[in-house]
Amino acid sequence: MIKSVVIVGGGTAGWMSASYLKAAFGDRVDVTLVESDRVSTIGVGEATFSTVRHFFDYLGLDEREWLPECAGSYKLGIRFENWRKPDHHFYHPFERLRTAEGFTLADWWLLEGDRSEPFDRSCFITPALCEAQRSPRMLDGSLFASDLDGSLGRSTLEDQRDQFPYAYHFDASLLAKFLTKYGTDRGVRHVVDDVVDVARDQRGWISHVTTREHGEISGDLFIDCTGFRGLLINQTLEEPFESFQDVLPNNRAVALRVPQPDQATKGMRPYTTATAMDAGWIWTIPLFGRNGNGYVYSDEFCTPEEAERTLREFAAPGQDDLEANHIRMRIGRNRRSWVNNCVAIGLSSAFVEPLESTGIFFIQHGIEQLVKNFPDQHWDPALMKDYNDRVANVLDGVKEFLVLHYRAAQREDTAYWKEAKVRPIPDALAARLETASSHLLDEHTIYPAYHGFEQYSWITMLMGLGHEPARPRPTLAHLDPAAARAELAALKADTERLVNSLPSCYEYLASINKAG
Repeated sequence: MIKSVVIVGGGTAGWMSASYLKAAFGDRVDVTLVESDRVSTIGVGEATFSTVRHFFDYLGLDEREWLPECAGSYKLGIRFENWRKPDHHFYHPFERLRTAEGFTLADWWLLEGDRSEPFDRSCFITPALCEAQRSPRMLDGSLFASDLDGSLGRSTLEDQRDQFPYAYHFDASLLAKFLTKYGTDRGVRHVVDDVVDVARDQRGWISHVTTREHGEISGDLFIDCTGFRGLLINQTLEEPFESFQDVLPNNRAVALRVPQPDQATKGMRPYTTATAMDAGWIWTIPLFGRNGNGYVYSDEFCTPEEAERTLREFAAPGQDDLEANHIRMRIGRNRRSWVNNCVAIGLSSAFVEPLESTGIFFIQHGIEQLVKNFPDQHWDPALMKDYNDRVANVLDGVKEFLVLHYRAAQREDTAYWKEAKVRPIPDALAARLETASSHLLDEHTIYPAYHGFEQYSWITMLMGLGHEPARPRPTLAHLDPAAARAELAALKADTERLVNSLPSCYEYLASINKAG
């Protein structure tokens, strides 16, 4: 039996892994987490997928317990600004498309839609909730989509059958602090020390790590959460890292934490904003009490000094005392994330730029799959292969989806955006884009393996970016449009009702922060 797990590295990846293992196995597996107080974490991954609720439900945590501890807020989707042209925006929501006569409202909109109103406002409720700054919960805590509420118990990302209508923003360092207490209260051994050596046995497997003050720490299974350094997986086991920079060139970011003292009067946006800039894009993530802002860019087209200046002018004019955090990003994935008795989770495993908030999603997926494929003393290679295949599929699918953002975007006004139109793209994506020029993609024509993004996400990004099919599906002309018209009208009515009845995002979050 595998009885001991040693996690090297803390931060979000380390403490999500430690907490999840303890929730899964209790005292049947010993978990030790070693982290240095001299190694800083990236700590800017503050936006998530709606499927992150599976993680918190697995740990038995209610959002009212942890959200106020992490300066948390709600995320109903992502607002993309200036990707198509100046002053144009659209929303990528957590909301599946409704259907009529077997076709989505997006299909019907191409035939019947009022072109004076954008696609996303016509076919989803979420954009109106975002623009009205509405909370997804009433002041009594009830969800506006009551049939989707309630704990999911011990389920995983891939088990999600219904689309939950929101995700979270939170301070990643505060979440790690919260999970540190959660984990140590449940028996995680916490060692604060520097790892000075990683030892291997005669097979080449990791036998122990040596720390400066605590000596040797042995384990059966080791989890590498050392970030971009990849101390165990890359430096020790020499697993090759496969770069994605040929298709995703953004390799740097600069971040600011910008105080927001006037949220009570100005309100809070319940969404992430991604604003296209000359050499990349800027994120705006509203937290309770501050915003997280960052400029993601390619150093081929912009210097760090230029990026910081642009970010300050955009997000914090006149606040030159705010400290900027410059980050070099390693874009790509390990050939394998599980090698011998070492599993890399988080940035040590893989990373793509944060355009669709996938960082914490990758951590969650990695630890869920490790529990599912947890080994015994036989170290079944089939379990390792299944793990590596699933992790690779998720990464490759997200890579393809992100490349779509740049290829389908209409901007061509700078060298950066011109390059995005001629840069090589994955062959499979080229075929999908060709299909999308004829008709909307469906579950059979998007990236086929699980990668977190559904049919509606691919449709929304293509339509929002201006990559519409040349004409509606011909078959719709032979169908009765009455059901589609009724569904579009019902969506309008539901939208108006919710905008008028839900409290503001700030109002609800203030109430749970006060209660906490």
